[in-house]
Amino acid sequence: MDAYLIPAVDGVAYGLLLAIAAAGLTVAFGAGGVLNLAHGTLIAAGGYVAAATSAGTWASLALAAGYATLVGAAGGGVLAAATAGLRGRGHLDQALLTFGVALVGADLLTTAYGPDTLRPRLPGALETTVRVAGHRYPVDRLAVLGIAVVVVAAGYVLLHRTRAGRLVRATVDDRAMVAGIGVNPRLVDAVVLVAAGALAGLAGALTTPILGVGPHTADTTLLLSLIIVVCGGLGSVPGALAAALAVGLVQTVGVTSFPTVAPYLLIAAMAVVLLARRTSLPGRASA
Repeated sequence: MDAYLIPAVDGVAYGLLLAIAAAGLTVAFGAGGVLNLAHGTLIAAGGYVAAATSAGTWASLALAAGYATLVGAAGGGVLAAATAGLRGRGHLDQALLTFGVALVGADLLTTAYGPDTLRPRLPGALETTVRVAGHRYPVDRLAVLGIAVVVVAAGYVLLHRTRAGRLVRATVDDRAMVAGIGVNPRLVDAVVLVAAGALAGLAGALTTPILGVGPHTADTTLLLSLIIVVCGGLGSVPGALAAALAVGLVQTVGVTSFPTVAPYLLIAAMAVVLLARRTSLPGRASA
């Protein structure tokens, strides 16, 4: 079991990062009602900005995370404005529009930052290792793990324990009632998409020190986020967290234990989960 300890820790850390990445997609679809296929591009944009801003100091690292979050939020605002006129026309129109935005955005990012995989410069204290249960483990991964736990916990509290979170959930359940108390549901939708974009940008900044950011980042993160959202349940934040942890463990432990079949383990696990689930996806019963 000792041989699996470090891969398991890596899997949990990776899973929490994926949870933050997928949370933006979950919130955008479940609360904002928008199927955002440009989600991966927002994550990549946050990663590029973080890699370009970080200069090896704590101040630049904080600025990198802040700028990445702001870039993601700005992208979410643009998507909110672009998809506002598509509400009520079905998710296919939203998917086509956001997919087009993703293609253009990915090309612009590659043109601006080049085809190489970039990583941020970290402070020296984060580039060392510490001993964990008899094994040497990178400090930067432990730091990212701690930040991811804080972000996930704060997001849950914000959504389930605050007035703003209750308003968002109320908008999902009964838009007419929210309009009746003097709150414009379209404004709530826009705020949700901005918040989802901010989460995507922050996820890009957090994943870049470990995985780097390059031309394939947008596609990979979008695919993993879609798998997590589908397996965890459309619009379910706790479900997305559980699915993200499972994906992280399958990815890391699978590479260590079954390297020859590791590329297929995730798809196989997703198929098993979907076939084994006894509850139907939201909206299926009404359809």
